[in-house]
Parts: sequence; structure tokens; C-alpha cells
Amino acid sequence: MVQWVQDQIRYMAYSTGLDEESTKIVMCLLLSFPLSALFKRLPDNKYTLKNLVVIGVSFFYIFIILELKGGFVTLLISTTFTYLITKYLKSDLMPWFNLAFLMGHLCINHLKAQFWQAEYDPTKIDITGAQMVLVMKLSSFAWSYRDGKLLKRDPKAFQEKLNTYQRSRVVVEHPSILSFLGKRRKRMIPKSGRIAFAKVVQGAAWAAIWITSLNYITTDYLFTVEYQQKPLIVKGIVLTILGFTYRLKYYAVWLISEGCCILVGIGYNGYDASTGKFYWNRVQNIAPWEFETGQNVRTCLEAWNMNTNKWLKNFIYLRSAKNNKPGFLSTLLTFATSAFWHGTKPGYYLSFVSGAFYQTIGKIFRRNIRPIFTTKDAEPVTRYKTLYDIVSWTVTHLAFGYLVQPFVILEFKKSIKVWSSVYFFPHIAIGIILFAFKGPFSRSVTGFLRKYHLKSKGESETISAPKKDTITVHPNASDASLIPEYDNQEELNQPIILPEIDFSKEDYDELMNKIDELQKLRSSKDFSLIENEEKQALYEALDSLSKDIGKVMGNIRSFKND
Repeated sequence: MVQWVQDQIRYMAYSTGLDEESTKIVMCLLLSFPLSALFKRLPDNKYTLKNLVVIGVSFFYIFIILELKGGFVTLLISTTFTYLITKYLKSDLMPWFNLAFLMGHLCINHLKAQFWQAEYDPTKIDITGAQMVLVMKLSSFAWSYRDGKLLKRDPKAFQEKLNTYQRSRVVVEHPSILSFLGKRRKRMIPKSGRIAFAKVVQGAAWAAIWITSLNYITTDYLFTVEYQQKPLIVKGIVLTILGFTYRLKYYAVWLISEGCCILVGIGYNGYDASTGKFYWNRVQNIAPWEFETGQNVRTCLEAWNMNTNKWLKNFIYLRSAKNNKPGFLSTLLTFATSAFWHGTKPGYYLSFVSGAFYQTIGKIFRRNIRPIFTTKDAEPVTRYKTLYDIVSWTVTHLAFGYLVQPFVILEFKKSIKVWSSVYFFPHIAIGIILFAFKGPFSRSVTGFLRKYHLKSKGESETISAPKKDTITVHPNASDASLIPEYDNQEELNQPIILPEIDFSKEDYDELMNKIDELQKLRSSKDFSLIENEEKQALYEALDSLSKDIGKVMGNIRSFKND
């Protein structure tokens, strides 16, 4: 059967012009749609059956279509570790231990793919992509289970310390191994066929554009003599077009995946009784229109890979904050986690570090340039606002076209060659802007621009508190009490991009104070107490695990004797 399926894949790849990797991914996506429709029609009370179906389909994808036997072992190692540590380790630091193992395991595989593979082969599926998603899921589960214990221990702290997103994903009871692998949630949802079909159609349209684009332009064109002889402005346009074609594949995959999730029910995100509107954005990962029409870096980043941004915000950034007040250290830890999560190849870091500077420049522009043309409430605006919008959109997408090339090329020398073909113009612009607004003449520059800032009518500098969530559960669903069943839409739509790294004197002082605190704690009695508590928790976890293994072995021996 495996050979027959692989023969069909090779035939499809030859017919469409796609490589085998992309063909396999497309096949999985297309199969997921009818399988999701069938899955949704299984009886709601047959949870064991549904879990078995999920596991069975996953095995079919991994072993029959993707042929990832070694990859399966990799995913199983991470999954088993998280299941065992969350079940047996009774420690508040458990989620951090779990994250450290998952990130370490992922980093090893990133390094293996970079240094121990003879040559990067884009036609073969790299298991680290699936492992990256699994890291998000498993680390989130560990925090959600810890939140469940907080709910039992201190409901008031549960309400005060966690936001709606975190509370809605709480896990109160540790699941059985079957439920953990199947990951099924028990909840009612309305009909979702039409909205799911619309997402699939959108994804298919983006896929068609992407496949068509491969006949006209690819990354290889950047290394031709023809490209090198083009004028600078033409090269910039070529990079921008290529950046757009890179995004097309992600639009297609994420939208079709979202459609399947909506069809099966996990995309449903609540019902607004006041408007009669259903929300289906629980697993939304991309907003193509918002990205393509975005006039600044922040808007584009908020519309891209949204679930990763949510994970970084809710399970890294906010979790590392002291007294629920994230600072520079939380930002630094989050950026470091994101960097290692993406991979170890040089191209990722060239794009990632440059992207951090993009955010800083965007912040400078929002504070100093934008107020010249409009105000926060868009009253008033100058007659040059339309021109400002056009220039902002053009500059933003030219800059993104330049930024994303290393992220796709990955190799350091080739990435630098592409950037040098346009004389590193965004980096030079970044240097000039930072010198102007952060250098010795910064006060003169900002003061000069501030004279031309528009004043908003009735604009207030105070930030209003978030409104209470108006979203209720669907009429057919049960009340979840302290555990929200769905996300707060206003909270969900708040900016999720992390603060820019702006290493000021205050940041340096915070970092030094934290180092001093850690040094003092290391030599104090409190550290010895914490160390002993963690050791005791580890001993208890190993003892419980040993007893459970003994019970399983005893049951196996009894079964053999019978």
C-alpha cells in the first residue's frame, strides 16, 4: 500500500510541477477536509472512538503518506516526556522544566539538520517543522495543567493572574494517554460547513496563484547574471514580488488547515448574543488581506503566524513576568525562545535580528512621523494622508521583500550576496534613522518634528481598561463557570506583537539587578530550601512512575498467565 501511495504522489508531483514534499503536504491537506467532515458526524458521546480515529489518521499520514518513521520517534519522545512530567512532577517549575527539555530536543534536531545532513534537500520533509508545532502544543499543555491545579487551590488567584486566553485553555484533570494523544475537547458547536468551505476555497485560490508563480519567478533568479544587471529599483521590486510568492504557500496551507479545523469544530470561538455573530477564529493563523494592505511592520507582523505570537505572548512572555508586570527580561527571554524555536541556520537569524530592528524603527515612526499626518482617532488628518499611506505601504513591503530572503535561502553567503545586490539599503536606512533619533541630535530632531504634530480633538493620554467580554457560549453549550469556553474577542484583537528590544540604561540596570538577586539567592538558605523541595518533588515523581510501571507489568503478566 505504501508503495502504491508513493507512486501516486510522484505522479501528482510530475503533473503539477511541485516537488514531492509540497505534494505530500497538499495531499494531507486535501484528505483532511473529507476526513474532518466524517469525523464531525461521529456520535458526540463516543470520545474513545473519536480519539482512536484521530490517532489512526495521524498514523496514516506519518507512515503511509509522509514516510516519517524516524520523525515519528522524534515526536513520540517529546510527547512522552511531557505526558510523564506533567503527570508525576508536582512542582510549580514543572512547565519550565518541560519547556527546557522540549526546546533542547528541538535545538538538537535543528543542529542535526544543519550540520549532520550532507546537503539540504528541499524535496524532503523535515520533521523539525512538525516538532516546532508540537513544542507549542506540549508546552502550552504543561502550563494549562498547572493552571488547572491553581484553579483548584486558589480560584481567586486563577481569575486575577490569568487572562481569558489562558483561562479558556485550562486543563483541570490529567487526561488518559488515549485522550492526550487524541486531544479531543468535549463541547457543542453549530454548523460550520459553509465557513469551512469558504476558507478552503480561499486557500485553494492562493495555492493556484503560488503554483502559477513558480513558472515565472523563483529564488534561483536572484543568482543569475540577468538579475545582477538590473537597476537598483528593479531589484527591489523583484525582491518584493518574491517575498509575496513566498507568502502564498503559507496562505494556502494555513487557510486550508483552518478550514479543516473549523469543519471538525476546534475553530469555533463563541457566539455574541448582542449581534448574533458566530466567531470561528480560535485557530486562525493568518490574515492575508491585513498583511498585504499593511502600512507598517507592526500591522503585518500581527497578521502573520498569529498562533505562534499568541504562544509566545501567553506562555513565555507573560509567564516569565514578575508580579504580572513583564519587563526587559521577559522580552529578552521571549525573543531568545523564538529565535531557537525557528532554527539554527544563519538565514533565520539574519532575518530575525533585522526584524527586531524593523520593529524599533516602526516604533520611532509611529511616535514621530505619523502624528504629522494623522492622530490616533483620525481626527483631524492632513490632505497628504493618502500620500503618506501610499509611501508607508510601499516602503513597508519593499523592506519586507528584502528582509525575508535569508529566511528562505537559509545559507549565510547566499543571503549576504542577495542583500549586497541592493547595497543593504534597509540596513543603511536603519543606521541613519537610529543615529537621527537615538544619537546626539535626537532631542533636536524629535523637537523639530513635534512642532508639526497634529493635535487630536479630545484626545486623552489615559488608557481605558479593557471592556468585559460580551461573548457567551453557544445556546446549546454548557456553562463553564470560572473557565471561559471561548476567547475574549476584544482581548484577542489587542496587539500581540512583543515590545521592541530597546536596550536602555534602565534595561541594563534591570538585568544587573536580576543577576545580583540570583547570586544572592544561590548563597542563601532559601535556595537550599527550594533545591530540596525540587529534589523531593523529583523523587516523588520517580517513585510514582515506578509504581505505575510495576502495575502495568503486573497486568501484562496476569494477561499472559490467563
